[in-house]
Amino acid sequence: MTERLIRLMRIINLIQSKPGILARELAERCETTERTVYRDLDTLSAMKIPISNFGHGKGYAFISNFSMYPLDWTDQEAVAFSMLTSVVEQSKSLVPDDFYSAYEKVMAAHRKEKSKRADIVQHVAEVIQMGTPAYSENGSTFLYDIIQATLSEQTIRTVYYTQSRDKVSHRDIDPYYLVPRDHRFYLIGFCHLAEDIRTFRISRFREVVLLDQTFDKSDFNLKAYLKNTWSIERGENQIHFKISFHKDVARYVKEEELFVKPRMTDQKDGSLLFEVTVNHDRELLNWLSQYGPDAEILEPKSYREVMREKLDRWRKMYQL
Repeated sequence: MTERLIRLMRIINLIQSKPGILARELAERCETTERTVYRDLDTLSAMKIPISNFGHGKGYAFISNFSMYPLDWTDQEAVAFSMLTSVVEQSKSLVPDDFYSAYEKVMAAHRKEKSKRADIVQHVAEVIQMGTPAYSENGSTFLYDIIQATLSEQTIRTVYYTQSRDKVSHRDIDPYYLVPRDHRFYLIGFCHLAEDIRTFRISRFREVVLLDQTFDKSDFNLKAYLKNTWSIERGENQIHFKISFHKDVARYVKEEELFVKPRMTDQKDGSLLFEVTVNHDRELLNWLSQYGPDAEILEPKSYREVMREKLDRWRKMYQL
């Protein structure tokens, strides 16, 4: 069995290094018969390795972008494979010497790829520049650890500060996605404490430790989770806004990079009718404030009163 495993790995490497290699050549290089090679190729196909015969005299090659390196292993698969030598050791006399050199090459490839990925994550974390909250005494954002955990799908054990309650809590979180919003980074993931999906601001983490525990996020749909969310703050309502932008700013509004899909209609006088449905109002209203009197809320009518009250407070504040 061990001899066949080595031969299968060698066939993969030979096809990868020489696309179009013939069964006869594979048999010679693997010191076996063509009949055995055909059986091995059938086995590899059954393992979903995309090997194809391109016709008589054209040999075998991989289809798609399949390759043996880098090894796309999970940590659990790497641990399982690393235990192979201890199993083989029990029947050492039956194992060819080439097995150990083949095993070492595979593990070396895995370690190299793992180290390379860690370096890439470190460089990405260093390139991303984040602001530091005024109240923070610790400049660390734990961005490297969170990116690493997100890529490897590892649960993180954290200490997190919740601003709305002014409290610190200990939470285990499955980090699903990192989302940049308004010069900040947010983590969206499953919180084991709340037993639900939550959104966390990266700068509010006080401690982050990666656990050996892994998770599967395949059932989570980020687009559905953030549907009708203006930026990051989610609500339960569905509020349809109609806003008129003055012609002087209409072209700038069209260039805005938004997280929701608005409906924009050019008006005859050059103004822009902007319609959008959001599940929370605060972030949209803050965005509108930058346009001042060049942005007028038409609907809902109740938000015209909200803006009027805000303007009254500002006017009284600056009265002499």
